[in-house]
Amino acid sequence: MKVKTQRRLRNLMVTLMVICITPLCERGRMLNGASSENMLAGKEIVCAIDLCDDMYGSHGLETGFSYQMLNKFAHDNGCNIRIVAARKDENWLDSLRHDKADIVVAHNHDTSGFDGISLSRNVDEETVWAVADEEHLKQVNAWISHMTSAHEFEQIKRTYTSCKYDPIKRADKGIVSKTLSPYDDVIRKYAAELGWDWRMLAAVVYQESKFSINSRSHRGAQGLMQVMPQTAKHYQVEDLLDPDQNLKAGTSHLKRLQRLYIKQDLEPMELIKFTLAAYNAGEGRVADCRSFAAKQQVDSTKWDEIVKIIPLMREDSILEDESVKLGKFQGHETIAYIDNVMALYDAFCRICPNV
Repeated sequence: MKVKTQRRLRNLMVTLMVICITPLCERGRMLNGASSENMLAGKEIVCAIDLCDDMYGSHGLETGFSYQMLNKFAHDNGCNIRIVAARKDENWLDSLRHDKADIVVAHNHDTSGFDGISLSRNVDEETVWAVADEEHLKQVNAWISHMTSAHEFEQIKRTYTSCKYDPIKRADKGIVSKTLSPYDDVIRKYAAELGWDWRMLAAVVYQESKFSINSRSHRGAQGLMQVMPQTAKHYQVEDLLDPDQNLKAGTSHLKRLQRLYIKQDLEPMELIKFTLAAYNAGEGRVADCRSFAAKQQVDSTKWDEIVKIIPLMREDSILEDESVKLGKFQGHETIAYIDNVMALYDAFCRICPNV
């Protein structure tokens, strides 16, 4: 009789534990963004970020924020994701209507032309997701609701909003921070491969894109390090919107250029300056500058000395000089580029003094 009573008590305790734990498990899944009926698990979804920002726009980091949120959504819901940045001549709303896209991120204050397309809850004060499938919308809204109420969301949002600043002005005000950008970790990783202070690479990234992953030049250079598509292809990089992939391509190119000068008896900072000059103007132009400087009996191992002879390379007479292979070189852009990167590096060292 005693044994039966003990068995019943054990069974009762197990039942009570199941009753108590199951709701907690379900709540945990919901807080992680997963719907109890996950229709997207295992699927590939196509997402376009249609914010049309660039390094000069007021929403310069909004694409980066949306990119991270979309990847977080895919992770939490167990689906594969392909993210693209919409261009001005692309109509991703039509892609939604014809089932060629699943989600389009847009400004929530500019939803004209969205007739017949379902819109999600606001992700933040700037963005909303247009969703192709009404059933998927329920899952999207459930995830957004839980995600935006979590502490993690505030941390992610703060990472992007806190990086909209002028580094020179911030440094002059004596403001100190532990972070420079949302991409500090990946910048540190690739700076280590270059053998650079990570703040120097951060200065290059800021000069190129102001930390906007959607930045694009009129020449077609893209992303954080303004990488040309042909350069990305050479380094086997396909997705220039991806911060890691963009930095991989850009720093791979910097590494190749740096190898051209690394055995030429240059001081460490001069090595970086010549590498940056080649990154901006091309190694052929830098070779011309150094050859011409040597002919003028100017120290070709010092960038500041090279700058002094560049005005002569703008003259018609340079076309007759055998030491110059590529003709006249204006050099204004490259001189300003290196000056700006050095000033940004100094500012970043003051903002983030602890390496």
